[in-house]
Amino acid sequence: MSRICAIKWSCIKNILMFSAGNFPVKQFESPKSYSQLLDNPTLKYRIRDFISGKRQRAFFNIGNRLQSTTMGHALRNRKKRVVKPRYSKYVELLEVTDISANERKSRVKRLKAKKLQEFINKTQAQIIEKRSKVGKRTKNKKPILNKLGNRVGAISTADSASQQFDIDEIDRTILESGMYDDKPLIYFGKEEYMKRAINSSEGFQNIIKSFNNYRDIIESVGNDPQAPVGIPIHSYSCAFQQDHDADELLDHLAGDESYITSANIDSKLKNRANVEAAVVAKAKIRFKSNMNKNETQERFAKEKALRINLESYLNVCVSAGMVNRGVSTLLAYRQRAKKKFETQSLVTIDLYNIVLHGFAAKGSLKHFQDIFTLIEEDELNFNEQTYAAIFECLGRAELSEENLQQIKQFAEMAEKNGITLNQIMDRSVFTADQRDIVLDAIRRLYPGFSVVYTPPTLSYNNELLNQFNVHVLPVGESSLNQIDHSLCQNKIKSKCYSKTELEQMAREQLKIELDGFITIQSIENSNEFGNVDYCRRKLKELEVQWRAQINAAILRDLNTLRAQIRYKPSGFMNYHTYLKAIDTSVYTNILLKEIYKLAEGSETFSPTVGQLYRELGQKVQQRYHIELRKKNGTLEKMEEIYSSYCDLLHETNTYDNCRQMWQRLVHGHRSSGPSMDAKYINWPSNVQYGVGRFLYNILMRDIKIDAHIMRQKGKSKQQNILPAFYTLFRNQGRLVKEEVKAHPVLAKLLRTSRQQTLTFDSSLVPMLCPPQPWSTPNNGGYILNKSDLIRLPHQAVQQWERINSMKSQDIYPALDSLNQLSIVAWRVNTCVLDVIINVFKNGGDDKLNVPRSPSTLPPYEENPVLTATERWKQFKDKLAHRRKQGDMYSLWCDTLYRLSLANHYRDCVFWLPHNMDFRGRVYPIPPHLNHLGSDLARSMLIFDEAKPLGTDGFSWLKLHCVNLTGARKPDSVLERLMYAEEIMNDILDSADKPLTGNMWWAQSEEPWQTLACCMEISKVYRSKNHEEFLSRFPIHQDGSCNGLQHYAALGRDKAGAISVNLAPSPLPHDVYSAVAALVEKSRISDKEKGIQVAQVLEGFVRRRVIKQTVMTTVYGVTRYGARLQIARQLKDIENFPKDWVWPASTYLTSKTFESLREMFTSTREIQDWFTECARLISGVCGQNIEWITPLGFPVVQPYSRPEVKGTTRIGARVTETMSMDLFERPNVIKQKNAFPPNFIHSLDSSHMMLTSLYCAHRGITFVSVHDCFWTHACTVPEMNKICREQFVSLHSQPILENLSAFMKSKYSFTESDFTNDGSVDDLSKRRLNRILGQMPKKGDFDLKNVLNSVYFFS
Repeated sequence: MSRICAIKWSCIKNILMFSAGNFPVKQFESPKSYSQLLDNPTLKYRIRDFISGKRQRAFFNIGNRLQSTTMGHALRNRKKRVVKPRYSKYVELLEVTDISANERKSRVKRLKAKKLQEFINKTQAQIIEKRSKVGKRTKNKKPILNKLGNRVGAISTADSASQQFDIDEIDRTILESGMYDDKPLIYFGKEEYMKRAINSSEGFQNIIKSFNNYRDIIESVGNDPQAPVGIPIHSYSCAFQQDHDADELLDHLAGDESYITSANIDSKLKNRANVEAAVVAKAKIRFKSNMNKNETQERFAKEKALRINLESYLNVCVSAGMVNRGVSTLLAYRQRAKKKFETQSLVTIDLYNIVLHGFAAKGSLKHFQDIFTLIEEDELNFNEQTYAAIFECLGRAELSEENLQQIKQFAEMAEKNGITLNQIMDRSVFTADQRDIVLDAIRRLYPGFSVVYTPPTLSYNNELLNQFNVHVLPVGESSLNQIDHSLCQNKIKSKCYSKTELEQMAREQLKIELDGFITIQSIENSNEFGNVDYCRRKLKELEVQWRAQINAAILRDLNTLRAQIRYKPSGFMNYHTYLKAIDTSVYTNILLKEIYKLAEGSETFSPTVGQLYRELGQKVQQRYHIELRKKNGTLEKMEEIYSSYCDLLHETNTYDNCRQMWQRLVHGHRSSGPSMDAKYINWPSNVQYGVGRFLYNILMRDIKIDAHIMRQKGKSKQQNILPAFYTLFRNQGRLVKEEVKAHPVLAKLLRTSRQQTLTFDSSLVPMLCPPQPWSTPNNGGYILNKSDLIRLPHQAVQQWERINSMKSQDIYPALDSLNQLSIVAWRVNTCVLDVIINVFKNGGDDKLNVPRSPSTLPPYEENPVLTATERWKQFKDKLAHRRKQGDMYSLWCDTLYRLSLANHYRDCVFWLPHNMDFRGRVYPIPPHLNHLGSDLARSMLIFDEAKPLGTDGFSWLKLHCVNLTGARKPDSVLERLMYAEEIMNDILDSADKPLTGNMWWAQSEEPWQTLACCMEISKVYRSKNHEEFLSRFPIHQDGSCNGLQHYAALGRDKAGAISVNLAPSPLPHDVYSAVAALVEKSRISDKEKGIQVAQVLEGFVRRRVIKQTVMTTVYGVTRYGARLQIARQLKDIENFPKDWVWPASTYLTSKTFESLREMFTSTREIQDWFTECARLISGVCGQNIEWITPLGFPVVQPYSRPEVKGTTRIGARVTETMSMDLFERPNVIKQKNAFPPNFIHSLDSSHMMLTSLYCAHRGITFVSVHDCFWTHACTVPEMNKICREQFVSLHSQPILENLSAFMKSKYSFTESDFTNDGSVDDLSKRRLNRILGQMPKKGDFDLKNVLNSVYFFS
C-alpha cells in the first residue's frame, strides 16, 4: 500500500525525541539544524526506517500537522492486542510547534473542505516568504513527481532500501511552506511490496492513480457533508461559490441578494473542469442497490426526489422573499444536470414559473431575459403560467409607451404559440393580487377585454352513478328556480341552522385553526398535593425562563446555519431558508407545547426520535401553510365563499351535493382574488425531519431544570442545573430505537402541579362547523388546516401520480362519499357519558372495558434467592409486568382523552371530516372522538338531527338492542322482537339504574351500546306517542362476514353464498357456527383415534374461539396470526388447562383452515389466483400491484423494499434524495400476501360509497363503520333496500374480467420480450402472461337473490 508523507523539520525533531529510546544514549545527539541531518546518513536512514514502520496514513489540514503517531517497533512488540475493526475511518492529527505538540483524532468525513482548500491554495508569495527565512537553497534540486508523465522515472528501480525515501531529494522550503499536495513523497511500508512495485511500472502507475483518486475523495468529502450514505459524491452537486449579502441572512423574509446569471456559473464550472481534467478518471462504480431495480431507475428516483425538493424549496424562497437564492439554487442543479448528461428533464417550465413569479412580485423585469435564455437552452416551451408571470411583472410597472410595447410583444408571442389571453387568465393559478395585476396589464392594451372562465365539470363519468347526472344543471343557471320542489329531498341541511348560526360556528372553528391548538378541561380526578401552589408557581417561572432560552437558542442556531451557508457552496438547498420562512416566535410556542407533551408521556413507551422529528416538522409546515394562506389572501376569500356556502346549506332547495355547491361558489368568485384550487406543496419528508431535528436539538441542549426545584424547605439555595430531557435506547423487536425522555424531576413537577387541562392540535379534534367539501384531491376537510385525502406513508408517491394524472370526474364518487359522511352532524350522548365518567373516576372496570389506572397495578415483587432457571422465569415475568403496565397506561390515556373531549363537546354540535386509506376505506380524521372505535366510543355519539320514529321505528330500536346483546343471533327477526318484550323490565331497569340496579346491560357483548339503547327505549316507551317521538339514536345494520360475501359474489359460489346469507332464508345462517361444527366433527374423529390434544379440547370448540380467525381469513391472516388469535381466546376460558393453550391453538388453526377450504372452494380459488398474479407481477415485472376500483379510484400497494439505513447527517444543507416507491423494488412477499385482502377491502369500500351516495340522494342520514351501516330508526328499511340494490349493481359489473384485462394491458409481455432460450426468466414471463388470463371459474348463484335476503345486512 502506498504511503503519502510530508515531513517538516520541526516535526523531524519531535520524531527524533520520540524515538530516542531506540538509540544508545551515548551515541544519540540531536542535530541542531536541517543541514546536519542531511550530513548524517546513519541518522537519516534511522529516520527513514522509523517513518516506514508507520501503520497509518497522514493527512493535512490548515495549520495542523497530520501524521501517524503510532509507536515504534520496540514499543509495539511489548503489547499486542486484537483491535476491533472500525466502521468509521479516522485520521490522526499532530500539530507541532516549537514548544508543544498536540495530538487528536478526527473522522475522515468531518474534515472540512474549506480548510483543505485554503491549505492547497497558498500563494507563491507565501512560499517565497518561507524560503527567505531559511536563507539557503538546496543546489541541483530536482522536481519530484511533479507531473504524471515523469512520476515513474522519478524513482529508480534499483534494489536499494535507501531509494524508498530519499531525503536528499526533499526541497525543505516546500516542506516548510506546507505545499505538499502538488509534490507528494511516496514510500512503501513493507520491503516485499516495495520491490514488486518498483520493478513493475504498471504497479507504480496504479499507486499514482490511487493517490489521485484518494486525494479527490478527501477534497470532496468536506464539500458535501450532508450527502446520504451510499450516494456518489458527484451526484447533483455544483461547484460554484456565490457571494451572499450578509443582510439577506440576518433580516427576516427580506434582504438584497446578489443575483447570479448562468454566465457566472458557466465560467466557474469551466475553470473547475480545467482543474478536474488533470485528475485520472475513476473506475465506474458497479450498480448495487437493494431498493432500486436498476441503475436507470435509481437515476430516475434521484431526479424525481430532487425535483420534488426543488419545487418545495423554490416556493419557500419566493414566499420568503429570497428569490435570488432560489434562482442560484435552480441554476446550480441545472448546470450539474447539464454537465452529467443524465438529467436533462430535471428542470421543468413549472420550476422556472415559480421564480418568474418571484421576480414579477418585485417588478424585476431585467432578470426575466436571463430566465428566458435558460428556458430556450433547455428547449422548454412557455405555458399559460409563464405568460401570467410576464404580464404580472409588466402590470406592476408604470404605464408608458415602452410598457405597452412590451405587453403587445408578449401578447403576440402567446398568440403565435397558440395561447390566447383568455386561456392565460383561465388556466393559470394566481395568489394574492396576481390576477388583478395581470388583468390590468392586459386591459392596458385591450381596454374592453373580459375573461370567460371555463366552468368546472360537475357530473359523474361512471356507469354506476351516471343516473344522477340528469338533475345536474349547467354552471351559471339557477338551481333554485328550475327544480321540482316536490321531488327535492336534499339532505345537507343541518337541523335547519340559520346562516347566522352557521357563520358563528365557522368563526369559532377558524379561531381554533388559527391558534393551532385547543385546550380543554380534563376529567381526571384532582387529588391535589399539599405543595400544588408552589409547583404551579415554579412551573410558570420555568415557562418564562424556557421561553427566553428558546428565543436566544433559535437566534443563535439560525446564525450558526447562516455562517455555515456562507462558507459552503451556496447553490444548494438549505434548512436556513425553510426556518426563516416564518417568524421565530412560532417555534417558541411549538417547542413549549412539545415540552409539556414529552413531560406528560408514558414511562414505559415513547415515540422514537425519528417520529418526533418528523411530527415536529409537520407542525412547523402546518403553521407555514396557514401563514401563507393569510399572506396571499386565500383566508379572506375562503371566508367569503364559506359564508355563501352557509347560505346554501340553510336554503337546501337544490339537487346539488356538497361538492357541486362548492364548485359553483368557487367558480363564481374566480373573477378576482387568488385561485382557490392552488396546491400548497408539502415539504418533503427529509425537510420535515431536518427542521424537526433542528428544533429538537434546542430542546435537548438548552432546556434546563434545577434538580432541587421540588425542595421547599432548607436554607441551601444551591442549584443543580441539569438538562430537562435526555435520550435512551430501548429494544423494539430486533432493533434498538432511540427515545426522548423528560427528567424525572420535571415529570414530577408537572404531575404535582395538576394542571387539569389537556391540549390538542386543531387537526385532531372535531369541527364546530360543516367541513370544507372535497372538490379536488388537494382541497377539503378543515377550513385552514391542510388535510390529506389519502393516508399514505411518506415514501408512497406512486398512487398520487395516478390520481394527479386522472380526469377529475373519475375521482368524484370517492370525494362525494367523503363529503356525505363528513356533513353528518353529531352530538354527545350525555346520559351514557356521565355513567362512563363515573366508572372511570372510580378506578375503571375491566369487565366493562373501562381501563383502570396503571397505579392500581401492584408492584412486582422480586425474589433475590433463586436458581438460574427461576431467575430467567422471574425476568420474563418482570418484562410481562412492565408490558402490562405500559398497556394499561396507553388504554387509560386513550380513554381519558376520549372522555375529556366528549365532556368538552357535550353541549355542542360538531362534525367529523373524513379521508381514506390507499384502498378507499374511509376514516374520520379526528382520532380521539369519533364513531369508529370500541364499544365505549360508539356508545357516546348520536346524530344531531332528530327524526320521528314512524310506524316501525320503535321495533327497529328494540331489535337493535337485542342484536347488541349477541344472545339471539340464530333466531329470526320475529323471535328477537318477542324476546325484547320479555326483557323489557330489564331494559327499563338498566336505563333507570345503570350502576345500582341488576345491571342486565353489563352482560351484553357490547355493554355500553346496549346501555345507550336501553336509555333510548326507556324514553320512547314512556312517551305518549311512539311514532312521533324524535329520535337521534343511530341503528346499525352489520354485514354477515362481509369479506366472504364479496368472495361468494365474485365466484357466484352458491354454497358459500347461502352460508353468508346472500340467499333468502327463514333463519340467519351463522358461518362461524358452521365452521365450528366442522371443526368439532373433525375433533371427534381425532379423539377416537387417540389424539390427546383432541381429547383435551372436548367442550371447548366454541363459536367465539374461531370467530376472529374465520373473519380475518379472507383478509389474509397467516397461520401464525390465526394461532395467536385462537390462543388468546383459549386463555380467556377459565377452566381450560393453560399448559395446552399453544398445542391446542396450533391444532385448531389447522382444522379451521381445512374447514374453510372445504366450505368455500370458490373463495380459495379466487384467493389463490390473486396471490399468484401478485407474486409474478412483483417478482417478474418488478412493479407494485395496482388496480382501479369499480368507482374509478386508483389503488397502488405501497409495499417496497425497506430503505437502507445509514448515518443521518443533518447540517445546513438539505439532503437531495428520499425514499419513494415509484422506482424502488417491490417487496414481493408483502405484495402477494396483501393483494387478496386489499382487493376485497376496495370492493367493500366501493359498496359502502355507492350506498352512501344513493342514501344521500334520497335524503337519508347515512354513516358507516366499514361494513356496518348506521341510520335513523325510521329510515332503516329504505337504507336496507339501497344497500342490497347497490351490492347487486356492484357485482353485476365484470369485476374479475376488468381486473384481468387491466393487468394484462399493464404487465403482460409481448413476443419481442421473449428470448425463446428456455431460461427461467423467459419461462416466468410466459407463465405471467398465462396466469393473468386464467380467471377462476364461476358458479351459478343468482345475484338477484340478495335483494330478498333479510339477513344479508341485519
